[in-house]
Amino acid sequence: MPLKIVFMGTPEFAVPVLDAIVAAGHDVVAVYSQPPRPAGRGMAEVKSAVHQHAETLSLPVRTPVNFKSEPDREAFAALKTDVALVVAYGLLLPKAVLDATRLGCFNVHASKLPRWRGAAPIQRAIMAGDTVTAVNIMRMEQGLDTGPVCLGRDVPIPPDMTAGELHDVLAKLGAELMVEALTKLEAGVLHCVPQPNEGVTYAAKIDKGETRIDFARPAKDVVDHIRGLSPAPGAWFELALGGKRERIRVLSAKNTDGNAEPGTIIDETLTIACSEGAIRIERLQRAGKQPMAAADFLRGTRIPVGMCIGC
Repeated sequence: MPLKIVFMGTPEFAVPVLDAIVAAGHDVVAVYSQPPRPAGRGMAEVKSAVHQHAETLSLPVRTPVNFKSEPDREAFAALKTDVALVVAYGLLLPKAVLDATRLGCFNVHASKLPRWRGAAPIQRAIMAGDTVTAVNIMRMEQGLDTGPVCLGRDVPIPPDMTAGELHDVLAKLGAELMVEALTKLEAGVLHCVPQPNEGVTYAAKIDKGETRIDFARPAKDVVDHIRGLSPAPGAWFELALGGKRERIRVLSAKNTDGNAEPGTIIDETLTIACSEGAIRIERLQRAGKQPMAAADFLRGTRIPVGMCIGC
């Protein structure tokens, strides 16, 4: 028998899970998402990716700012659902909401819990140089990603994988695991195991202040930083072009040999020295321009060897 579900999610990462549970025949009675927010040059209000996709599926959408008001909590409880599924919703749910479904609330989390609890587990795993992550299905409780883990699958992180690429892999796998979890939940055989107390780390939301590239770090760390922020929000440095300083977003780079003052351009292929070794930029994006290969950028822009960025 299909379960009566309320789905709660906001970004693109949550969309495959919504599609998968609908395709599996479950009854999604409502979708909750973050309210539309101003975006773009015109600052027009834009609906979230989940909000837009739910409308294409003709599913009713609710967008409370939070669940502090009693009417919002009562409206949620009035749905009388079997289960709530939460995927990158962006709000901590109060106990009144967590307790308002028959079978509980379950979350898709994109890390190997308890490592990288919090808002940005995909980016933080890559920025830290992790070689393995996971998708976990967790039964939610009041703490931040502290609930018992019901299903999980490890995912390797190759040394050249970006956060955007890992995002897509984990989103697809999360959708598959959630359908499996619901099947087991219906059958009464979904077993959830408490997280260990050791190995807890927190994946804080990415702050704009940490996106600037620091060439005083070792080359491997710089490349991990770039991968973890690609394609968005993007790691960047400033370059003097045409008499003014321009922000250059680096989309991909590789470690290579080099020995010079950190930040120094050491050859004609846009290789930049770090405190240990160097990085060779492969793809970049100028302000207001489309992404391009570094070789294409260099055909139209002269960058003298020996120039030091941020020295």
